[in-house]
Amino acid sequence: MSGTEKYNAPALDKGLDIIETLAEAGESLTQGEIAKRLDRSVSEIFRMLVVLRRRGLIALDETSDRYFLTTRLFELAHRIPIVKRLTVAAAPVMQRLATQTNQSCHLGVRSGDSIVIVGQVDNPGNNVLSVRMGARIEFWRTSSGRVILAHSDPEEREKAIASIPHPDKVPAKQLRTELNQIASQGYEQLESLVVKGIENISAPILGFDGFATAALTIPYMERVQGGMPKEQCLQELLAAAESISVQLGGPARALT
Repeated sequence: MSGTEKYNAPALDKGLDIIETLAEAGESLTQGEIAKRLDRSVSEIFRMLVVLRRRGLIALDETSDRYFLTTRLFELAHRIPIVKRLTVAAAPVMQRLATQTNQSCHLGVRSGDSIVIVGQVDNPGNNVLSVRMGARIEFWRTSSGRVILAHSDPEEREKAIASIPHPDKVPAKQLRTELNQIASQGYEQLESLVVKGIENISAPILGFDGFATAALTIPYMERVQGGMPKEQCLQELLAAAESISVQLGGPARALT
């Protein structure tokens, strides 16, 4: 029996399962729906729901008897020093970027085999394309993930290629080639792998060690009138990413 298998906490597992189920559902769920998704009885999860409500991690809509996640976990995550420093430094820069380009932008960090959105600013226009704060997105389906990995420690990059399966089964050799190209040019400009008609423009936020701690991305939406050209948006994005990087102690770099 391994060390991790010797120490079990069934109640904790149950509570975390409930939190993950509500997060993945993306909507409120009844007690019965939660029990069904976890393949457990209603009585098994009742006490867990009570405790999670008491700790403020979930809430109950009394009118519909449906449970939903609160922002408590998100607030706790932002107490992590690096995330807090990152979002504080990025907020005003992202606001300026959105205003200048009339494009929304978001900030993503790596969390295991996913990218988590920790910052989001909508453009000031009437038509807005945004990514939900706190959203977890499949690693290889995001420019943020590819940009972060391209600017990561080489050993960490190889671990990710080996351990995070590509959904389209792209060979490791091809992934290395693509990541090397991103690292060489300092950004990625690619049609969205999630939404048709959108082109992602993404650049890394570099830490003091020169490796990526996050990625700043514009999901570029072409406008019939009043839109900033894509090439100019890229330059504004690179300048914004560099500004945030420098505030975090990262290196300044020449813009492409």
